[in-house]
Amino acid sequence: MKSIAALLVTVAAFALTGCNTIQGLGQDIQKGGQVLEGAAKK
Repeated sequence: MKSIAALLVTVAAFALTGCNTIQGLGQDIQKGGQVLEGAAKK
């Protein structure tokens, strides 16, 4: 369980460093939501 949490924190850190603005963060969150929505529809 701890390794999964560490992995999620690492992925989140890379995702946050990839976007330079709040707008970029919003777009990243939106894309993540679309991926989850697509997976839920399957």
